[in-house]
Amino acid sequence: MAARLPQTPNRFQTLQVSRKTSIYRISSAPARRRSPGGRISCSLIEPDGGKLVELVVSDGPARDARRREAMGCPRVRLSRTDVEWLQVLSEGWASPLRGFMREAEFLQTLHFNSLRLEDGSRVNMSVPIVLAIDDAQKRAIGDHHRVALVDSNDRPLAILNDIEIYKHNKEERIARTWGTTAPGLPYVDEAIANAGNWLIGGDLEVIEPIKYHDGLDQYRLSPAELREEFSRRNADAVFAFQLRNPVHNGHALLMTDTRRRLLEMGYKNPILLLHPLGGYTKADDVPLSWRMKQHEKVLEDGVLNPETTVVAIFPSPMHYAGPTEVQWHAKARINAGANFYIVGRDPAGMSHPTEKRDLYDADHGKKVLSMAPGLERLNILPFRVAAYDKKQKKMAFFDPSRPQDFEFISGTKMRTLARNRESPPDGFMCPGGWEVLVEYYDSLVPAEDKKPREPVPV
Repeated sequence: MAARLPQTPNRFQTLQVSRKTSIYRISSAPARRRSPGGRISCSLIEPDGGKLVELVVSDGPARDARRREAMGCPRVRLSRTDVEWLQVLSEGWASPLRGFMREAEFLQTLHFNSLRLEDGSRVNMSVPIVLAIDDAQKRAIGDHHRVALVDSNDRPLAILNDIEIYKHNKEERIARTWGTTAPGLPYVDEAIANAGNWLIGGDLEVIEPIKYHDGLDQYRLSPAELREEFSRRNADAVFAFQLRNPVHNGHALLMTDTRRRLLEMGYKNPILLLHPLGGYTKADDVPLSWRMKQHEKVLEDGVLNPETTVVAIFPSPMHYAGPTEVQWHAKARINAGANFYIVGRDPAGMSHPTEKRDLYDADHGKKVLSMAPGLERLNILPFRVAAYDKKQKKMAFFDPSRPQDFEFISGTKMRTLARNRESPPDGFMCPGGWEVLVEYYDSLVPAEDKKPREPVPV
């Protein structure tokens, strides 16, 4: 007799299911409680494992000692993407993970999308956080039990202790993470295809906080810093929204409507964590520096309220691994203090690299999140589809009773309009934000090819 599948976690009740849509209602919020005065209050959700992992060595003699120790260790030079993962680990986004994965953690991640803790409980972990080395590096390490991790200038960044070296089965890793081994997967080309045939795992001691000195470090708030900020603002709920694109008014509608819904539930001060991805992204995505400029304009123009919004950078690289990766995005926000997570259509998805179709089913991300092991404490808020309402001349939630009145402006179309300095419909994006986007695409045109053009009214 087949084993009975577990029911959907009880924080959701399916109200309506059809071939095309599933509508969920939050039926309980574990972090909520009633204070003696009757108002709903909320302590920040506990990190995975019960304690936030922070792996940066304290400043002072201890840090100086680690620098000296690193000088005597075999060295592993990190790529830019490796450094981004080092930051992720050092700040506790992957709590309770304490370093690059050893083989047991790697296999659990690939096969179960979770890690089993010593007490038998499980936490979600859906993407491998590993460090690859080649044959020459493996020989140089030999019998040593620790290595120094250095940047491109050979500056020691961390020490990896009690190391374990094991085979890097790239095909299995790619197939289980992406569900395909088709050529042209961006992260695979960037970080896996030419990586070494071995993986090295161990416990990290990070010598100092990772900084990029690119004018954006003030936005790179760690989970501990975000939790302090939410507490300072007296947040009784935190809802996170990740994106790797500019914010248009449809995104803003979703975020403001989410806050309205939380207020109706009884929360008094829900705070939005607007959390753009700051690590590796594929070449045709808008670079982080320009996205941050655009986000600043969104707040300046009052599209989002600065008093109830925290804008910070999520340092993780992007896999574009759909339902597998969206679990990582949600899990990391738990560690930052978020107890609500907004999930959109086709989260972390992309077009198939060799065929004219989406790589993943657009609805699978939100469905997987509602069932994912280790995410039971997180309230998932499915994305309501927004489109441009031609009658109201603004972004609005799609009304299936009058589909002819709505225009769907895809990311591709948005980028094409900006690249050609054409105007989007009034009400699609705030004027200041659109100007930033046009300026970015204008900057890609070589100076000798630029022709004077009349500014496009926004």
